[in-house]
Amino acid sequence: MGIAADIIILIVAAFFSGLLMQRLGQPLILGYILIGVILGPHTGGVTVANIHSIELLAEIGVALLLFALGLEFNLKDLRPVRKIAIIGTPIQIILTTGLGFGIGYGLGWDAKSSLWLGALISLSSTMVILKTLMNQGWLGTLSSRVMIGMLIVQDLAVIPLMVILPQLNNPAVGLPLLAYATLKAAVFIAAMIVLGTRLLPGIMSHIAKLGSRELFLLAITAIGLGVGYVTYLVGLSFAFGAFVAGVVLSESDYGHQALSDIIPVRDLFGLLFFTSVGMLLDPAYLFEHLGQVILLVLAIGIGKGVIFMFLAHVFKYGNVVPLALALGMFQIGEFSFVLARTGVSTGSIGNDVYSLVLTVAVLTMLLTPLISGQTARLYALRKRWFRQEPLETVNLPETGLRNHVVIAGCGRVGFQIAQVLKRLNQQFVVVDLDQRRVEQAKTAGMPVIYGDASQEIVLDAAEIRFGCLLVVTTPGIVVARSIVVHAKRLNNKIDVVARIPGPDSIEVFKELNVTELVLPEFEAGLEMTRQALMHLRIPLPQIQQYTGSLRQELFASTFHSHNDYKTLTQLRVAERQFDLQWVVIEQGSPLITQSIGEAQIRKITGASVVGVIRNEKLEPNPDAGFRFQLNDLVAIIGTDEAREAFRRMSL
Repeated sequence: MGIAADIIILIVAAFFSGLLMQRLGQPLILGYILIGVILGPHTGGVTVANIHSIELLAEIGVALLLFALGLEFNLKDLRPVRKIAIIGTPIQIILTTGLGFGIGYGLGWDAKSSLWLGALISLSSTMVILKTLMNQGWLGTLSSRVMIGMLIVQDLAVIPLMVILPQLNNPAVGLPLLAYATLKAAVFIAAMIVLGTRLLPGIMSHIAKLGSRELFLLAITAIGLGVGYVTYLVGLSFAFGAFVAGVVLSESDYGHQALSDIIPVRDLFGLLFFTSVGMLLDPAYLFEHLGQVILLVLAIGIGKGVIFMFLAHVFKYGNVVPLALALGMFQIGEFSFVLARTGVSTGSIGNDVYSLVLTVAVLTMLLTPLISGQTARLYALRKRWFRQEPLETVNLPETGLRNHVVIAGCGRVGFQIAQVLKRLNQQFVVVDLDQRRVEQAKTAGMPVIYGDASQEIVLDAAEIRFGCLLVVTTPGIVVARSIVVHAKRLNNKIDVVARIPGPDSIEVFKELNVTELVLPEFEAGLEMTRQALMHLRIPLPQIQQYTGSLRQELFASTFHSHNDYKTLTQLRVAERQFDLQWVVIEQGSPLITQSIGEAQIRKITGASVVGVIRNEKLEPNPDAGFRFQLNDLVAIIGTDEAREAFRRMSL
């Protein structure tokens, strides 16, 4: 079967390796790289025969990843990081090249080989970093935008590096080639902006009108890979062309749908990329040169980490950003393989340098998900060690927060909740680790704390001890559970409303005594069901009965009594159908010890009592003989005047 058999073996083996990594709580790409090592040409046993063909397919994976990145790309998002991307990245490349030159010189290499080593280690891995950020859920954060901005400039720098380095002995020839390559890149980008923005949206609109999902997927894949191939033919990077195509296509009305459709294809070819990286690793060479390899991994990892951290501070990025850059961008990138092959083919470096750099590159890629995954933990540790360092807070009242709402997460959901609370003049504070969201809340005039809500020091800064409600909007169950556990430890009386990723999480939050659970997909499904039934002219009470029973079936297990939840569901239905209001019977109220009949509530006020909560137990539809007690929570329905009359009666 040739290459088809190789692909089948890789996919099946990667599937089982991915399952194992998932069980161990490790990133899937580690499993893919390990499978590449096992099935590579250097380990014996079952071996993939058409390695070169797999490597060529892997290049499609790199192009599709950058195409998808282009579809998500927004120039507005990169404005805050343009200085470090455009100015800081060239400085980083120069400093890292100097680091590599020093390492090579220390190993006894000649000046040219040392300079090549510096250039090879100056590039980080776009593929590994993006996949790691996706797995960790960090895409969209300020740290990720800084990384992406720097990675884009690094990838563009491959072109001049491939021109300059082979011409080190003849600069007069190299400079015209560099100018020519720069001119080609500028012409290509201009052509894509002018023609692409006019042509591609029209093509996508026509394809979409045909109504074929298959043709739509084929069209966006053809655009991404086709434009990339054109850039390759004119001597530019295949992956760079795909990225530009994605950026242009993202401006059309079909950008989001294109991204949604291309992701499965991207992930499949991405698997081939990571396995091909593993195939490059020769265990025999690794063990023969183990000392030298470990020395290089440590020197490059620590050296690059320090350089990235230094640049982050120079460009005034604080909090977690310097640490995220240091732990996320220390590896050697996939474009270094391309650059290294150019060095070997032109006789600029020997096979020994190529093999060493290749081995170190694969190991640093393998270590990236593990080391980058420690960012949040190390940042929290730093906060614990340096408690005198104040957290970044904005718009917090000078008098402090009391009886307030703490919103953990300021994404779309959290920001919407905060907007409503602000309009109601209810005290609240927002906590988020994404600098972009913090800036958004700051601009809206909301009290906000930059930090990880799963850390006690951050919750303490939010004065959760004096809060009345915690709203957890983050969808990740691990982070959400950690937030609730720490919040309950600081304030065991606080009510909690938590977002859950799926029904399987209900029991987890039930154990934490969470007051309310919200499953967004379930609620969206209920609303769509309600709208569909209304369109079919189903009576409203019947619709409420159906949707209420569905919610009851899902969430009844979170309450000790099924009947209590059923009654509470009925009251919620009543709240939607009528303008229901809750009134507390406070000390000194004339209603205390009076029955509903004796008070003549209906006759005097026009309001009706539909439920009473006493000692956390619900009494539905109380009869005329029911007597009020202190601290009863009474549910009434009626007109605005009737409810106001009852409120005055209860005072």
